[in-house]
Amino acid sequence: MDDYPLLNLFWTMLELFLFILWFFLLFKIISDIFRSHDMGGWGKAGWLIFVILLPFLGVFVYLIARGRSMGERDLEQAKQADAAFKAYVKEAAAGEGGGTGTAGGAGSHVDELAKLAGLRSSGAISEEEFRKAKEILLS
Repeated sequence: MDDYPLLNLFWTMLELFLFILWFFLLFKIISDIFRSHDMGGWGKAGWLIFVILLPFLGVFVYLIARGRSMGERDLEQAKQADAAFKAYVKEAAAGEGGGTGTAGGAGSHVDELAKLAGLRSSGAISEEEFRKAKEILLS
């Protein structure tokens, strides 16, 4: 370890970091080429060949030429993923029926209220318990 100074170790770590960063950037650009809707098949093939055969020049030219639209595609994809997640959460919450364990919807609330009224009339629950359960159901 005496013949490998600390500064060389830091330099090697920086080179490794930049090498890994380069591959992330390269894969990001290749995936952006494939998901671009405003480019035809020949355009995608041309950019892909350019990026693979001359990677440094191809990546930098791609970033200069299409960097802004690349960011817009990333933003659009993030918005679509967020909308899909929100729709899933709404669907899952509606599927629980407001915490009653039923399939949800107006019919299930009516059914639950009818069951509660039947329990109250049979004396299984008190008027106070009926009122609390009704508030929970309707909230």
